[in-house]
Amino acid sequence: MHPITLVTGANKGIGRETARRLAATGHTVLLGARDLDRGRSAAADLGVDFLHLDVTDQGSVDAAAARVRSEHGRLDVLVNNAAVNTGVAPLERTTAEQAVAVLDTNLLGVLRVPNAFVPLLRNSEHPRIVNVSSTVGSFAATLEHDMFDWEVVPPIYAVSKTALTMLTLKYSRALPGILVNAADPGYTDTDLNDGQGTQTVTEGSDAIVRLATLPDDGPTGTFGNREGALAW
Repeated sequence: MHPITLVTGANKGIGRETARRLAATGHTVLLGARDLDRGRSAAADLGVDFLHLDVTDQGSVDAAAARVRSEHGRLDVLVNNAAVNTGVAPLERTTAEQAVAVLDTNLLGVLRVPNAFVPLLRNSEHPRIVNVSSTVGSFAATLEHDMFDWEVVPPIYAVSKTALTMLTLKYSRALPGILVNAADPGYTDTDLNDGQGTQTVTEGSDAIVRLATLPDDGPTGTFGNREGALAW
């Protein structure tokens, strides 16, 4: 029985590569995207199913969950990849409205989507949730002042990933029987950093794919990258 897998924000970048790789391993992949044209095009290119999903819109999330319930009856793997990096002003000039726009996708989206899909994940024999976080949200890494991210990463983006990693830990305790982990892709060449990343999207998806395909005795409540565990 093929795993049913949803990847949010998957019409480009790391999400698209994650969808491609999981489909290649035999997963029935649902490519989630809010842009209809881009989502349909990416899904067609990859030979996977398109699922219209805007993680900032509860109605859209609920409709997506209803469709998956109708067509599949369960969800085995949820990859929360959708993210934005729009709050680029220095912290002292960042407005609350700009911060809300980032947090609405990067944090609250990873509250809306799992909560809507938990009943379907509970219908799975091997449920997994992977939240795509980042080392830039790590307290330990941020305190190392020579780390390049200290200078170049927009502060609200970093804050959103700090909160997301804690949300991952809380979900891992709240959802026994579901393996819930956070992945750091690393500094990957994507639109989020205007193509400045030093890794390929394949390298960036390594940790996500590993966590999405964990064995039943795999860990939960962890945070790591393609090389292993990371400091919180």
